[in-house]
Parts: sequence; C-alpha cells; structure tokens
Amino acid sequence: MSKRILLVEDEERLLEVIKLNLELEGFDVVCAIDGKQALEEFHTHRFDLILLDVMLPHMDGFAVCRSIRLENRKVPILFLTAKNSAQDRVLGLKIGGDDYLVKPFDLEELLLRVQRLLERSGPEGKVGISEFEFGGNRIFFDRHQAETHDGKTIELGKKEVMILRLLIERDGESISRDEILDIVWGVDVFPSPRTVDNFMVEFRKHFEKDQRNPQYFHSIRGIGYRFLSNPINN
Repeated sequence: MSKRILLVEDEERLLEVIKLNLELEGFDVVCAIDGKQALEEFHTHRFDLILLDVMLPHMDGFAVCRSIRLENRKVPILFLTAKNSAQDRVLGLKIGGDDYLVKPFDLEELLLRVQRLLERSGPEGKVGISEFEFGGNRIFFDRHQAETHDGKTIELGKKEVMILRLLIERDGESISRDEILDIVWGVDVFPSPRTVDNFMVEFRKHFEKDQRNPQYFHSIRGIGYRFLSNPINN
C-alpha cells in the first residue's frame, strides 16, 4: 500500500510541482491550501507524513502543528517555509516538527528527507507522553481516562484530553484563552472564551483537593490559564 502524504502549501505552482514529484515516487498525495483545510483533511484521512508550509491563510503552519500534536504524536511533520531564522527553526522543532526545510529547496533533497522521515517513523517512533501523574491524579491520554486523587476513575472527552495535554506539555507557561481555542477548536469555529473557563471548572472539580484554592490549574488575570505540576506551597 502506498504511503499517504498531506501536502499543505498555498503557492499553487509550488504545490503542483511537489505533488507531481511525490506522485512520481509512488506516494498518494492529498493537498490543502490553508490551515483550516489542512486540519479538515487531517481529521478525514490517515497520513504517513505531513509536509507543512508555515505562512498559510487562516491559520499558520505552527498553529496547525500544535493542533495536530495534541491528537497525534507519531505522524512525521516536515516544515516547508521561507522563514529561515534560527528562532523559527527552533520553534518549529520545539512544537513537534520533525524536520525543517527552507525555501527555495532542491526537490531531490526534499524527496530524500521525506524518505528518511518515513523510514524512521513507525511503531517504534516517538509517541509523546501517554500518561501523566500529579497530586495523586493520573491522566491516561491514550485511554481518555483519569484516576483522581480521591480514587475515582473518570472518562475524558476528546477536547478535555487535548486541553489537558496542551496545559501539561507547557507546564508553567501562561496560555491565553484565544490560543487554547485556536489550537483545540481551530479557526472558523467560534466557541465562547467562556467555554475554556467551563473546562477549567471541571478540571478543578476532578483534580483539585480544594477547588477554591487550586494548586495545579491557575487563572491568570487578563490572559488565561497556567498548569503547575509542582506547585509552590506557601
């Protein structure tokens, strides 16, 4: 069975050239021209590799990558971009990219990198954290379950798992409500920022021993929320 690649590129000519070369190598290629369409395709098909431009309409490639990584830690992501600063490369790799190729690039080099990423991926590839423990609570991301400090087992919805993974993987960082909405719900979907607040209320109910004095799920006035796995006890 041929490998399926998601190619996300808004430059029509470049998209056609890359698509043709990948198909000549025997790959099945699905194309998207903006961040919104990329996530729609990602949720529709199973992919073996994602080629992802950074500067995209509606939702940039970094935001797309962050959203994908909340659900899938295995599929390799190769950034294709004109942004060549060290900071951009570091950010791309930090948020879950596997490789970073700066435009303009040689097509032969692209094909070699694609082949290398596909060879490295598989059952033994990276999977990210599958479970996490804090304050007597344990989150099982793959099972969509949690064991709470008071001995209960609860089922977690998809959005709950995505938000928890986002907060935990950015332990100690303040994350705005808008960023949570963009990454978890995506663009062109407009839940109220209050939706995020409601999820936090539920997390505190399940995982905090004292909901009125939370140790792990903190509100940051005017910004959003921050998760602390090792709170400082006053």
